[in-house]
Amino acid sequence: MSAVLSVVLRLMRFDLRRYLIGAFLWLPVGVLPLAGGLLLQRLFNQLTGDRAVEPQAALWLCAAFIGVEVVRGLIMVLAWSYGVYWWDAAATVLRANILRSLLTARGPAATRLPHSSTESLARLRDDVADLVSLTDESVPLMGSAFFSGAALTIMAAIDPVITLVLVLPMLAIGVLTPLMSRTIQRLRRRARTLGAAVTSFIGEMFSGVLALKTAGADTAALARLRILNLRRRDAAVADRLATDLVDTATNATVDISVGLVLLLAASAMRRGDFTVGDFALFTSYLSWLTQLPRTVGGILYRLPQGAVALERLTRLLAAHQDARDLTRDTRVWFTEQSPPATPAAPQRDDPLQVLEARGLTVRFDDTGRGVYGIDLRIPRGSFTVITGAVGAGKTTLVRALLGLLPTGAGTITWNGRVVADPGTFLVPDRVAYAGQVPRLFSASLRENLLLGWSDARLPHAMELAVFDVDVAALPDGLDTLIGPRGVRLSGGQAQRATAVRALVRNPDLLVLDDLSSALDVETERLLWDRIADAARAGHGPSTLLVVSHRRAALRRADQILVLDRGHLVGVGTLDEVLHTCPEMRRLWGADLVEEAEQQEWSRR
Repeated sequence: MSAVLSVVLRLMRFDLRRYLIGAFLWLPVGVLPLAGGLLLQRLFNQLTGDRAVEPQAALWLCAAFIGVEVVRGLIMVLAWSYGVYWWDAAATVLRANILRSLLTARGPAATRLPHSSTESLARLRDDVADLVSLTDESVPLMGSAFFSGAALTIMAAIDPVITLVLVLPMLAIGVLTPLMSRTIQRLRRRARTLGAAVTSFIGEMFSGVLALKTAGADTAALARLRILNLRRRDAAVADRLATDLVDTATNATVDISVGLVLLLAASAMRRGDFTVGDFALFTSYLSWLTQLPRTVGGILYRLPQGAVALERLTRLLAAHQDARDLTRDTRVWFTEQSPPATPAAPQRDDPLQVLEARGLTVRFDDTGRGVYGIDLRIPRGSFTVITGAVGAGKTTLVRALLGLLPTGAGTITWNGRVVADPGTFLVPDRVAYAGQVPRLFSASLRENLLLGWSDARLPHAMELAVFDVDVAALPDGLDTLIGPRGVRLSGGQAQRATAVRALVRNPDLLVLDDLSSALDVETERLLWDRIADAARAGHGPSTLLVVSHRRAALRRADQILVLDRGHLVGVGTLDEVLHTCPEMRRLWGADLVEEAEQQEWSRR
């Protein structure tokens, strides 16, 4: 729990001025009922006293009581409106730090992400809310404590015995809540896990709706969703039941305390030691006295929930980071003014001369597959092709080289200097990567191609990727909305869109993973011709690392790396590997058949 409390304290301090103002605004909300109780005491004492009732005085007491409640209500609205800003800002701090870690921290982010992107979103929504709500519970604590101390002092001065009996049930709540904390923590963890499973499956259903329809699997998918949702429901009910049990026990103390006051006050009122006004004051304070145990109880049962949330959120952070990184200064701009301009990236003085890897090894523990002891050298101006059968480890090798996967062994050097963290070093504009699976967003084509980058090189990049004609044919050109995952584009267009995205960044090294797999022979030939011509003219990337088994790429290669089941079995020019590598000869023969079939299909 110490880690959770540490996070709570840092969330309070990130905008301490606003947090304290919010706390002081809530202070009169908790304190003003003191005045209301005293006014009720005087009113009822006057109405039931021996002297004749003075209507004017009674009316003034009623007006004063109403005025106190109106003022308290207005302050509550103001405090609530002010607190919403702090709540959202605190949540933004946590989310911004998590996103910053995933995007910029050392080490591959793939090892930290859950199995589904929708589960990550669930953590950023629900677990962040749990931590901020825990911190927010402390805001009314000062007002509740001040009221309880003052109210008990007033009540003890009237009748200490009744006051003591009144407090005992509330003390029981302070004992019950910590006893429930471990159960609450266990049930919250299970509810969050099963809730994330439902969210993940719904996201997968939406993304794979065409596959479900064509396979006739919609009924089975709905049945699977129903099972997951039933499990989530049971877990959520158990989680809510545990927390409601604490709330119910707290509420029950009010009824018990009222009953005890009635029993004890009856004889005192007959003796004249306890007036009707005193009874009104006690019953008025009684419900407000429960605010302190409610607040403390809320903090106590939210602590185990916060521990679960903190555990799930810290799993998204890099290995060298801890809970303190969740609440550090995000430099997120919270005011209505414009944020300061982003400083320009510093000019680099280390253009690529040679990129090397020695003994690069990646092993997937669940399957035992990967790549082992790979040595490669990519000099400036070279065209390197990695080829191999399906499952040979081509994409794994590229992603390990770029720091997108954790390596078990090996070193990577840039111009002879060891790269400690490839994931943050081999990025634009040193290296740009177009992956095997196009990653496109439901936005305009222009936004997908630039992703915040300057559009100065966009026309040239579209021309190099043989994408300019396709863009001109779209209904709104670059402003065309391409839909989720780029559904309005064909497979070849989506692949070339990712190539444009990489080319816009004008990298020293351009990495293309099976870019031409969805292209026809003529488009592929034209793409490689344009990139090669631009490299010779100095208007495009001169160094390429390409994953491909297509002849158009292999014929242009200065060197070919042949992989077979994760091992490097051939290195050299096309003629050299065809002469020395049986695996390359097998792939070359298989590609002949595929290319002939594609040419025959294109003639139809």
